[in-house]
Amino acid sequence: MNLIVPMAGMGKRLRPHTLTTPKPLIPIAGKPIVQRLVEDIAAVTPEKIEHIGFVVGDFGRETEAQLLQIAQAVGATGHIFYQQEALGTAHAVHCAREVLEGRVTVAFSDTLFKANFTLNTEDDGIIWVKRVEDPSAYGVVNLDIEGVITEFVEKPKNPVSDLAIIGIYYFKEGEKLRDQLDYIIENDVRASGEFQLTTALENLKKEGVRFTTGAVDEWLDCGNKKVTVQSNSRYLGFLGQNIIADSAVIEDSVIIPPVYIGETVRITSSVIGPNVSVGAGSEIRNSRIKDSLIQNHVNLKDINLVNSMVGNFVIMEAKPAEVSLGDFTEWKG
Repeated sequence: MNLIVPMAGMGKRLRPHTLTTPKPLIPIAGKPIVQRLVEDIAAVTPEKIEHIGFVVGDFGRETEAQLLQIAQAVGATGHIFYQQEALGTAHAVHCAREVLEGRVTVAFSDTLFKANFTLNTEDDGIIWVKRVEDPSAYGVVNLDIEGVITEFVEKPKNPVSDLAIIGIYYFKEGEKLRDQLDYIIENDVRASGEFQLTTALENLKKEGVRFTTGAVDEWLDCGNKKVTVQSNSRYLGFLGQNIIADSAVIEDSVIIPPVYIGETVRITSSVIGPNVSVGAGSEIRNSRIKDSLIQNHVNLKDINLVNSMVGNFVIMEAKPAEVSLGDFTEWKG
């Protein structure tokens, strides 16, 4: 089994945080989004993942080294591929064509999920879906009475299905997908100005590939600050317990589960939780924080935070109700 993780997007909707940290490396419950995704894919895959291809932009050597370590942690060999220009989902996967061999899973990096099934690798192809109220912003699928996909529709203007494609795909024969992507790119076959993966899926279906669906219990988006904070809260709920590092120091404080508290964190005279992640090296004094994501080496004093996201190396002494602060910010009210 090989895994391809397209993640070259700039994450503009999550600024200012993505000005200094690529979106897939934003932490959710103490681990980068992309690490959570890779671990969750490995958990539902019955076969060992041999190779993981990360499709990145200009993220720098430090980020690339971190991605290779994520692959190594699940027993796979990591590969870095570059997408220099955002030309669509099909183009992003095509950038990693070198690992489009044999059984392949493709998982876009801003997708987290909760699912209670094991991937059946004998199926021709599986498209993971979730029912949504407004399908117009997504690719969707139609099914026949046996649950086989009959049609792929990209961002339908008129309602045709409420089964949204969440961004995770399985292919029994990666070579067939590679051939379709080669054809689309070489012949400049575009939809809405971009090379769309749904075009390749539709062509594969016409060639006889039988696609079924894998339904997830929950689909967590990490596209902007609001939904990223919500996804952090939901993921903490999935874990079902407090995760507090042994090196953390908690004095005269109340911890309301679920929370994640990282290495060498110091919390004094505060109430933390529910649904809070606090990154390594942070210090919180005389504060009340809930439903928030605090990253690494943050210093907070006399703060009341709700539904907030605070970047790395932030110093903050104020009393706002809701914030979104990027890295290296100093705010003293």
